[in-house]
Amino acid sequence: MRVLGIESSCDETGVALVEVQGAGVPVLLAEALYSQIEMHQAYGGVVPELASRDHIRRVLPLTEQVLASSGRTLADVDVVAFTRGPGLAGALLVGAGVACALGAALNKPVLGVHHLEGHLLSPFLSADPPEFPFVALLVSGGHTQLMRVDGVGRYTLLGETIDDAAGEAFDKSAKLLGLGYPGGPALSRLAEQGDPAAFKLPRPLVHSGNLDFSFAGLKTAVMVQAKKLGLAQDCAVTDLPAQVLADLAASTQAAIVEVLVKKSLAALNQAGLKRLVVAGGVGANRKLREQLNSECARRQVRVHYPELHLCTDNGAMIAMAAAMRLQSGQQTASEVYAFDVKPRWPLDSL
Repeated sequence: MRVLGIESSCDETGVALVEVQGAGVPVLLAEALYSQIEMHQAYGGVVPELASRDHIRRVLPLTEQVLASSGRTLADVDVVAFTRGPGLAGALLVGAGVACALGAALNKPVLGVHHLEGHLLSPFLSADPPEFPFVALLVSGGHTQLMRVDGVGRYTLLGETIDDAAGEAFDKSAKLLGLGYPGGPALSRLAEQGDPAAFKLPRPLVHSGNLDFSFAGLKTAVMVQAKKLGLAQDCAVTDLPAQVLADLAASTQAAIVEVLVKKSLAALNQAGLKRLVVAGGVGANRKLREQLNSECARRQVRVHYPELHLCTDNGAMIAMAAAMRLQSGQQTASEVYAFDVKPRWPLDSL
């Protein structure tokens, strides 16, 4: 069975083809990705209408690229999968429309996939795939969640953010420091040059006794600290000395990472498991990986990540999630080509 996956939930257009034989792990045959970062930089964030229009331009050329790279044709595709949600409504509609049109034209079934399930299962594409059951830390864009995962489609929510997610804390703090878009990676790069202990910033809910997250207060603390520094030096925040900005970036990153690590370890203890999966864009953060690797090694816990290029949104994770759902019998593909999308779609509702 070969599954063509299309991802268009936000500002990346991704297409991939995976193949699964029997009960084996799906194999990635080819993938292609186009990022809209450069287009959105002028606006300081994603412009939904521009994102949708660009997906329209990119999705078919990327599909042709994937088929050429894999040595396959459309006739070799058995199922067409697409991101049904969550995400930007207009962007989701592009991928859903193209996928269902392809399915109808080829007389092949289609399958709508949950974007976060794609991230959750993306480590199965890595050289060190996990085994069920495990605890998953999902840190993708506006989502920060801890899940117990007992199998495909068998997800129990352990904790989630009650306001800003970790990715939003990175992005909003970066914007306060004048680092532009995308803010998270820019803040992480600047943090490499700073002292993580330079500023005392809060670790929200780290001693709450539950597994929920809250990063809105941290963002506010960064804003207050930045304004104090600007007033003290009689300058705008963005004109602060480079080392001061680097120290504040490093302190911000350290606060976010500490919360994520401690909550993940607490989730493992609560679930009684010795395996952790980290997925989503923030999962590419070097400091987060370093601290999780160190703490998990001390506790004899296995930790798994997607390959770095699969941490961002991509078609491979959508094709993989669809293949695993079909393989496990959790879902069947449909030959009904009317479609809808779910901009808001809780993962634990699957």
